[in-house]
Amino acid sequence: MNKKWLPWSLFGSILILAVTWYQVSLDVQINEWYGEFYDLIQKALTKPNTITIEEFFAACLTFFKIAGVYIVVIVLVDFFTSHYIFRWRTAMNEYYTQNWHKLRHIEGASQRIQEDTMRFARIVESLGVKFMRSVMTLIAFMPILIDLGKHVTSYPFFGEVKYGLVYLAIMVSLGGTLLLAIIGIKLPGLEFNNQKVEAAYRKELVYGEDYEDRADPVSLKELFANVRKNYFRLYFNYLYFDLVKWSYLQANALVVYVALAPSIVAAAITFGILRQITNAFQKVEGSFQFFVYSWSTVVELLSIHKRLKQFEANLKV
Repeated sequence: MNKKWLPWSLFGSILILAVTWYQVSLDVQINEWYGEFYDLIQKALTKPNTITIEEFFAACLTFFKIAGVYIVVIVLVDFFTSHYIFRWRTAMNEYYTQNWHKLRHIEGASQRIQEDTMRFARIVESLGVKFMRSVMTLIAFMPILIDLGKHVTSYPFFGEVKYGLVYLAIMVSLGGTLLLAIIGIKLPGLEFNNQKVEAAYRKELVYGEDYEDRADPVSLKELFANVRKNYFRLYFNYLYFDLVKWSYLQANALVVYVALAPSIVAAAITFGILRQITNAFQKVEGSFQFFVYSWSTVVELLSIHKRLKQFEANLKV
C-alpha cells in the first residue's frame, strides 16, 4: 500500500482506541451512578419523604451530564471512523486498480474491487473497535466485579465461593463461544461458495447485455440453480446455528440473578449494589462473549478475506 495512507492508519487508529477507552471510562461512571441512584430509590420507597424531590432530580441530572458527553463522543467518533474506513478502502482500491491488467481475467474481479474492498474495510474496522472495546471493558470492569463480589456470601449449590461471579462469567461466556464456534464451523465456507456462484451468475448476465449468444435461458437457469442450492444450504446451517445461539442468549439473561438468589432472598445486598453487580457482570460477560455476538460478522469477514487472498495470489504470478 502507498505510504501516503500511513498517517491515517497510525494516528487514526490511535485516536479511535483513545476515544474507545474514554467511552469505557464513561461506562464505569454510569455503573457507579447506578449504585447511588438505585439506593436512593430504595430509600425513597421504604418510607415517604425520606428524600427530597431536589435530591431525586439532582441524581437524574448527574446521569444526563454523563450521557450527554457520551452521545457527543460517540457521534463524533462514528463520523471520523466513516472517513477512516473510506481511506482504507481507497488505499485498497488504488492498489488493485494499478494491477488491473493482472486481475481483470479473474472471475468476479470487478466485484472483488468494488464490493469486497468496501465490506472488508468496514467489517475489519467494526470488529476491531468492538474487540478492543471488549478488552478495555474487561480491564475496567473486572476489578469492579471482583470488589462487588465481596457482597455476595453464598451461591446456589456451591455455597461460598471466592471470586464466584468472575468464574461464572468466564465459564458461561467461553462455554457459549466454544459451542457456537463448533455449531457454525461450516458457515465461512458456505459464505465463500455463495459469493462464487453469485459472481458466476452476475458475470453471465453482464455478458448477456453485450452478446446475444450469452445469458440464454438454459445457462441462466443452471447458474441460478447453483445460487439457489448454496443459499438453501446456508439457510439450513443458519437455522440450527440461530436456534442454539438464541437459546443460549435467552437462558443466559437470568444467570446472574440465579447466582445472586441467596443474597437477594436474605436481603444481604441493597438494590443499588444489585444493579451495580448485574451491570458489571453483564459488561465482563459481554466482553468474553465478543465472538458470540459477532460470529455472523466474523463468518462474513472470513469469507471475504478468503476471496481477497485468492484474488491477490494472482499478483505474485
